[in-house]
Amino acid sequence: MTELLQPVIELLIFIPGMLLAYLPMKQNLRLRPGRLAAAMVPFILLLCLGGGLLWHSLPVKAKWIYLPAAAIAGLVYIRTLQISLWKSVSVFLAVCGVFSCLGSLAKILDFILRPENTAPWISTEAGLLYNLFCWAFVFLAWYPATHAARSLLEDDAFAQTWFVFWILPILFIALNLFITPIHPELMNQGRIIQIYIVVILALLFLLLMFYFMFYLMAASLNRNHRLRQENQFLSMQQMQYDSLRSAIAETREARHDMRHHFDTLMSLAQKGEWEKLESYLADARGAIPASELNLCENAAADGIASHYALLYRKYGIPFSFALDLPAILPVPEIDFCVVLSNLLENALEASLNTDSSRQQIKIQAYLHSGCMILLTVENAFDRCVKEKNGVFQSSKRKGEGTGIQSIRRIAEKNGGYSRFFYENGMFRANVMLRAES
Repeated sequence: MTELLQPVIELLIFIPGMLLAYLPMKQNLRLRPGRLAAAMVPFILLLCLGGGLLWHSLPVKAKWIYLPAAAIAGLVYIRTLQISLWKSVSVFLAVCGVFSCLGSLAKILDFILRPENTAPWISTEAGLLYNLFCWAFVFLAWYPATHAARSLLEDDAFAQTWFVFWILPILFIALNLFITPIHPELMNQGRIIQIYIVVILALLFLLLMFYFMFYLMAASLNRNHRLRQENQFLSMQQMQYDSLRSAIAETREARHDMRHHFDTLMSLAQKGEWEKLESYLADARGAIPASELNLCENAAADGIASHYALLYRKYGIPFSFALDLPAILPVPEIDFCVVLSNLLENALEASLNTDSSRQQIKIQAYLHSGCMILLTVENAFDRCVKEKNGVFQSSKRKGEGTGIQSIRRIAEKNGGYSRFFYENGMFRANVMLRAES
């Protein structure tokens, strides 16, 4: 019976492994945490039990059990997440990379504790130690996984950094498979055991250092991207400020010329030259500067809204703004600006691909209960809308649009939400942003 349980005990490391993989994914779960746990715990236990029994009946090398079991667990893990494939695969492989190093350490401890063990799985004592190592690592990595790793996953600034990350854990998994002793009976010669332990610990240390360096690199890239975004918003505000100054100057000039206009109008009226009077009034009206000023009290949001209002006017797109927002927003200003600019940019692109007779954009935002901002953007769209599993897909590339991903992430960060609808040729986005608790 003990021999039957040994492979099952060894495979129980999938429980801490899956837990660690889910820690940074709180905002990207398809199911609520309670329902997910209720479904995943029995699944993992069945996977460990079934894999252990199969291993016992077919005493093959460990890799021929671990690789299929990890593939099954990984597929289920990916299906339970609402995040890009690159990120989910990278996180799962990152956990596998660490646990492969701990597994190599458990194997050498098994040889020390049970040198007579010739089974392809490790002994009960070594299996329990393996599980203990994995659980200890989960608790040590709990805070980094739920803070640093989560913030990195939630930032969509440089998605391409995840395109190469998966290579790193796969390389270390391959190294651990490569250094697995083919003839364990030779491990007692000289100081092979001590050297093997040092090599394993060095691999684990290097892997964790590479993870840390990747985090620093990606965090730096994301921080620089955010600074560029803020500079872009400041540039929009500067353009709005320049437009305001220009409008003020033109208004002053118009006031200065007002007396001359009245003199001319009076002269034309006295002479009865009504056509010239009408033409002169039309010219004077056309000289009045057109500008969208003070769309809302918040300077940053007003700058972005005014920037896109000028673009809408430039392309002849009918639009309306109703931004009832205070000077100081209850939510982070940069978050609201990112959401607003993404929605206005999407509305502009959609309108440019819509028949001019149907073009229309409506924007509404207001404060609710003092701690929430409700934002709605509606626009017409003539082209075919791609939708998959209730998620609108990008028209530029495969998968969900980057802008929608960013909006969804920001909205859900503090318990808000984002909803997107398309019906009868009209696209509508509803976003609720909540203040940080």
